[in-house]
Amino acid sequence: MLTVVVPSYNEGGNVRNLVCQIDNALEDIEHEILFVDDSTDDTPDIIEKTAKEFRSVRLIHRENEKGLATAVLLGFKEAKGDVLACIDADLQHPPVTLKYMYYAIQEGADICIPSRYLPGGSDGGLDSYRKFVSWTARKMGQVLLPPLKKLSDPTSGLFMLKKKVIEKCDLRPIGWKIMIEVVAMGDFSKLIEIPYRFSERLSGESKLSKDATLQYIKQIKDLSRRYNKSNRFKVIRWSYAKMVNAAGEEAKPVR
Repeated sequence: MLTVVVPSYNEGGNVRNLVCQIDNALEDIEHEILFVDDSTDDTPDIIEKTAKEFRSVRLIHRENEKGLATAVLLGFKEAKGDVLACIDADLQHPPVTLKYMYYAIQEGADICIPSRYLPGGSDGGLDSYRKFVSWTARKMGQVLLPPLKKLSDPTSGLFMLKKKVIEKCDLRPIGWKIMIEVVAMGDFSKLIEIPYRFSERLSGESKLSKDATLQYIKQIKDLSRRYNKSNRFKVIRWSYAKMVNAAGEEAKPVR
């Protein structure tokens, strides 16, 4: 079973659309959609209403704790599935990508990370300022944290893994980046990257802030001292054609 963990904060306008797209993408795959919600508006009410319509949906609402990374870890802990995924609630990560990630896991990957920077991928959903911030964070992580040097998109918030990868890990994430913690501390041997196209935000507001940036720097420095140095994992990059062929589809021209 696949558990898709969705950390959410005041994203009510995206909830039903997100659930519809995830359910459509995973229609042939047993799955659940687990929202871990820190919202201060009516988002939890919207999720509960959506859960009555879609049996795949569950909700954990936190009132006394905030933070994307800790929300995802709670979701992983409470997940029913033996395969775990994390996707943002803002629809900038196309839910259809989950299907291709799952097929990568089925073909032997311990972790699958979609990348905006492989052929067929795109970071077009970012404005020029956020592209600069993303580039800076990516390069900083690759310079200071050796496991991230192998990845083309090491600051992604969209990823999937086998639950066993983190069962014995000492994860101490802060702020908004959980995937780098998993890659740095996890126990795994095969990581597959696939291309994806980052989308524009259609509803809600970005959560990027100065505090989030400072937390990321602190996290990178901490991980550079304690990452799993014994882990010698292999990275395999799938082409767009390989990705869709694994799902039994025909490749279409990438625009």
